[in-house]
Amino acid sequence: MSRLPSDYPDQVRAAASYITRICPHTPLLALQLGTGLDGLAKQMDIEHVIPYADIPHFPESTVESHQGALLIGSIGSSRIIVLSGRLHYYEGYSTSEITLPIRVLQTVGVKRLILTNAAGGLNPLFKPGTIMVIRDHLNFLGENPLRGVNVAEWGPRFPDLSEPYDPAMIKMMLDSADASGVDRVVTGIYVCIPGPSLETPAETRWLRESGADAVGMSTVPEVIVANHASMKVLGLSLVSNLNDPDNFQPILLEDIIAEGRRAADRLAKLMLEFISRLED
Repeated sequence: MSRLPSDYPDQVRAAASYITRICPHTPLLALQLGTGLDGLAKQMDIEHVIPYADIPHFPESTVESHQGALLIGSIGSSRIIVLSGRLHYYEGYSTSEITLPIRVLQTVGVKRLILTNAAGGLNPLFKPGTIMVIRDHLNFLGENPLRGVNVAEWGPRFPDLSEPYDPAMIKMMLDSADASGVDRVVTGIYVCIPGPSLETPAETRWLRESGADAVGMSTVPEVIVANHASMKVLGLSLVSNLNDPDNFQPILLEDIIAEGRRAADRLAKLMLEFISRLED
């Protein structure tokens, strides 16, 4: 179990200061890209590419399919920060390390955060390529990023999570799907597990019976910290495969990434419509 190191606030401030020296006027909107979803970055007019390795105290992503860079630029007429690649508990990081980028976004002034991930479908009505707008989550990591001393300037000791995903942004995303003609957009509950081993048939059945519609290994720590930081949060899961415990098939990372590539155009079209509505 991890606790915040005593110099953690200083680490956050140093990372934020490095970014604002490069880009003094940072955007208020941020997007974090998950496995296989880096194609969204191609929609950007990029001003700055900052490798995670260059940012003081930023942990580096060890997942090959993640770029590991902070991008600053515009999508349409909206300026945006993109975290191209994320950190995971299974990489050996604590949840406080995983969420350091979110604290940095808070410090540079981000007010809205969109999180994306690739997930396994648990709901039997889902099909690969379904885009699930997350309306709630289950934290099965066994660790909470807020454990330890609370930094009062960041948020309250006991933050409310009755609406961890902003209802207005959820509705706007569903309206965006209708307006843009992007099909297979649904809402559901996401469950986060530690990984890196994928679920057994028995675990899959148990997760479904727990109320989850999709399962993955990310996102929840970031959502908890973003809520603590009073950000408005939206979460999207791209369902890359269907986990059927009664007809279980091998789950391969290559297939997950390939499904992300196939869905890239639909997801980009949806995001462009959504971001244009945020502008209004």
